[in-house]
Amino acid sequence: MTTFAELGLSTPVLQALEDVGYKDPSPIQEQAIPHLLKGHDVIGQAQTGTGKTAAFGLPMVQFVDPSEDEIQALVLTPTRELCIQVTQALRTYGKHKGIDPVAVFGGAPIRTQQAQLKLGGQVVVGTVGRVLDLISRHSLMLHSCRYVVLDEADEMLDLGFLEDVEKILGLCPNGRQTCLFSATMPAEIRALAARHLYDPITVQVKAATLTIDTVEQFYVEVATKDKNAELANVMEAERPSQCIVFARTKVRTEQLYRTLRDKGLNVKALHGDMSQGARDGVMISFKDGRVPILVATDVAARGLDISTVTHVINFDVPNSPDTYVHRIGRTGRVGRTGRAITFIEPRQRKDLEAIEAHANTKIAKWEPGAKVDPVKAEEPVRTRRRHARKPSDTDPAVNGSSAKAYKTLIAAGGRAAGVTEADLIAAVHSAGLGGEDIRNVRVLERFALLEVPEGEVDRVIADAGLVIEPAGS
Repeated sequence: MTTFAELGLSTPVLQALEDVGYKDPSPIQEQAIPHLLKGHDVIGQAQTGTGKTAAFGLPMVQFVDPSEDEIQALVLTPTRELCIQVTQALRTYGKHKGIDPVAVFGGAPIRTQQAQLKLGGQVVVGTVGRVLDLISRHSLMLHSCRYVVLDEADEMLDLGFLEDVEKILGLCPNGRQTCLFSATMPAEIRALAARHLYDPITVQVKAATLTIDTVEQFYVEVATKDKNAELANVMEAERPSQCIVFARTKVRTEQLYRTLRDKGLNVKALHGDMSQGARDGVMISFKDGRVPILVATDVAARGLDISTVTHVINFDVPNSPDTYVHRIGRTGRVGRTGRAITFIEPRQRKDLEAIEAHANTKIAKWEPGAKVDPVKAEEPVRTRRRHARKPSDTDPAVNGSSAKAYKTLIAAGGRAAGVTEADLIAAVHSAGLGGEDIRNVRVLERFALLEVPEGEVDRVIADAGLVIEPAGS
């Protein structure tokens, strides 16, 4: 096992790691840190929970000279929440060098951030819009910035920020070192890397690494009408120290929050209908451990990176196997073992099989006191029958039914109108379709796309409660 010291990190950085109890590097850290310390540009394909902040943050802190007041390093993030978390991590890593990063993001007074930048700030972590705003006000100067990180680049793409990212990179020195992290690598991200990174080295951590080694996985089969009561039973039996309960929609999130609160549990909700101030308050109280249970939507929980989460409960089956991996990767962090419990309705067994095949793992039936060794978990039966071949769009286990023709639909309204994937899926569910019948949901700026079985098109258009029409009509 490689140690942090063997990666080439300096004494002050190693002291900071010892302070927070980090003992052994994660795979992404072991792969990326040596290349970054040698000055190479790096592309890292890794999801939240793999330790990527330390992978780029530790070399960054080692390079930064605290005696120079100019901005030497910049981290761009897609969301305010991720900006705050990266800043907190870098502040921890830079403690023994006297490095105090400055976070700049929208929704907070810009004058305060301008004052912080004026006082120094060798490292800046910022959301794309606020960074551009500060540049336009001549408060943020990047002519000395020699280390740039694009964190969660695919989310920047989804949020429509890529053009602005290019503008910012164009203002940084040509000789800088650039690091790009992304959970997925769509063509636009690859093109961005080709334009702005010099001979980059690619490091990759597969999603399965997040689940099999550190998380005990269970399912609970329950009828829709009994899910609330069963959630209370699971909470009573598991008694989690810190737990995230994932729900598909904002409405469901709020309902679950009230249900658990009325049963006397210390719980908060996190969803997109809350004000930014309210969301910040919930995030802080959950991180501090004052609130042990958080009910959240996928979108609201993006960037939530807390090492002490002991349980993830999927009250609603995730929309895709990738989403499942991303959710349960929020527990079992930093050498700890976590527990993930997924509620399924009888008609959703094929969704569970698709998840097992995708993550190459076995999800056991839950009962009070159930234990599973995640490292020795049996390979799933469905995976063996497929000879471990990768699921694809034509795989019945992914589609949740036998092979069938699908039709692409266009929904009026996109991100600009506040439409989310969860909203679309909830609308299609209201038309009577199950989760296995919806695929390839993508929310763009002005409209959204989704696919449903060809035979269900008329019903979805008539009953979904949204302005939906076939693509190309």
